[in-house]
Amino acid sequence: MSKARSTEVVIVGGGPAGASCARELRKAGVECLVLDRERFPRLKLCAGWITPEVVADLEMDPAEYPHSFLTFAVTRAHIFGLNLPLRAPQHSIRRIEFDDWLLRRSGAEVIQHEVRQIERVAGGYHIDDVVRAKYVVGAGGTRCPVYRHLFRDANPRARELQAAVLEHEFPYKWRDGDCHLWFFERGLPGYAWYVPKQNGHLNVGIGGMAYRLKRSDGNIKQHWPHFLARLRRQGLIDGAAIEPGGYSYYLRAGVDIARLDDAFVVGDAAGLATRDMCEGIGPAVRSGILAARAISTGAEYSLESVPRYSLQNGVARRLLEYAYLRNAA
Repeated sequence: MSKARSTEVVIVGGGPAGASCARELRKAGVECLVLDRERFPRLKLCAGWITPEVVADLEMDPAEYPHSFLTFAVTRAHIFGLNLPLRAPQHSIRRIEFDDWLLRRSGAEVIQHEVRQIERVAGGYHIDDVVRAKYVVGAGGTRCPVYRHLFRDANPRARELQAAVLEHEFPYKWRDGDCHLWFFERGLPGYAWYVPKQNGHLNVGIGGMAYRLKRSDGNIKQHWPHFLARLRRQGLIDGAAIEPGGYSYYLRAGVDIARLDDAFVVGDAAGLATRDMCEGIGPAVRSGILAARAISTGAEYSLESVPRYSLQNGVARRLLEYAYLRNAA
């Protein structure tokens, strides 16, 4: 574009945080525009586990959702040789479907654009030569350009809170419809998962705290073949080779600064994944909604209502938090 267009709010990132923010702004009658470097629907690595709280925050009726949606009556947690059935209902979705549906449902205009420069100017923000807006919301995940340009110096991330992940999602006629979680196997400072999806897909993956892996002179890749061997021994997958993709993100810290002037960060851009189950979708959705309400009503942007933990059991969540983060420098 030769001339930047103007809008009230520009949201950088069209995932669950950005789409939730856009929908809430549109409900309040606030003009907004979403920028994302990808064209939706796009492949997104993620276990795709969502909680009943996410469903409620999104005002989502599972019966009306037009894509894959599977409910687990039981989630099986495996820890130190014990098989513990967790009977709180949870759900799985496919991010390639879910994110596109959320973004379309928001009703916001979306422009495919990779943000390279953000300038603070009189009356707002200038995004490259594309958009000028009074408010900017960073919803672009761990590598969000809004965080990088405006928040990194004021709110640097703690390296001991970085989680490294390997995972793969693929078509598979699974036979076991339960979600399985394995904690701390072979010294992994984290957990592995087997998450079936409706309509014949499966997500398997492992995640661990990067700084603890490095301290032990290891890396997340060393754990992958052992994890696949376990899945095969238990008859959960066949012998086909599975090549995972990787990424990283940050667990929740104090998040002292999530707003600077009229700029906001939400979801993984703010580092909001829970400190027990490393869940990112719920905090992303809730923080996106809160940022939109702060913009539309002038309310304080507070993350106090964004849960720091996924589990209801206080003992279990603190034990997991301790196991992940003990001896943090």
